[in-house]
Amino acid sequence: MCKLLDHKIVAIARGIDEDHIIPTIQALIDGGINAVELPLSHKCKEAYDKTLKIIKKVHDTFGDKIYLGAGTVLSPEEVEKAAEMGAEYMISPNMDVEVIKKTKELGKGSMPGAFTATEVLTAYNAGADVVKIFPAGNFGESYIKALQGPCDFIPYAAVGGVNADNMKSLLDAGYNMVAVGGNLVNKELVMKEDYKQITELAKKYIQNV
Repeated sequence: MCKLLDHKIVAIARGIDEDHIIPTIQALIDGGINAVELPLSHKCKEAYDKTLKIIKKVHDTFGDKIYLGAGTVLSPEEVEKAAEMGAEYMISPNMDVEVIKKTKELGKGSMPGAFTATEVLTAYNAGADVVKIFPAGNFGESYIKALQGPCDFIPYAAVGGVNADNMKSLLDAGYNMVAVGGNLVNKELVMKEDYKQITELAKKYIQNV
């Protein structure tokens, strides 16, 4: 059963290395956020394999303490690999019907990226649990209000340009949830191992829900 809509905030931990990923996620948990997306890297095969390894490490470490997803999932084969490593939902930057179908075939949550009404409806009809509007933060509240006119039965996630200041207004405008990357999982703080500050950022986001 997909639990995506049980969470208002998904933290996107992009580019966090194996040495720092566990304390980073623990800092998010301490701040009240336990839905985490670990994006797959497509720079090269070595980077891709490393991100799969990190997904498995996080799954093995935290188990059901977090709701773990894989991001930047671009093919049915990647859906299978990420699921094998322990990912419970798949997030993509694009709308690929075959990716959605494979995700649902494996019983995982599906959040493809879309923008136009055609893409949104195609994704939903293919089985998407939540449709990710990207880049939502750059378009403010007006776009989701317009899109919800004909498509108010579809759950939406705001992704891209989301921060602690605009998050509440995006949710109020009609988004069901948000996914936040560098504005929450700040790589500079991670590299300085300032996990306490990441926890404080997470608390700020939770307070704004």
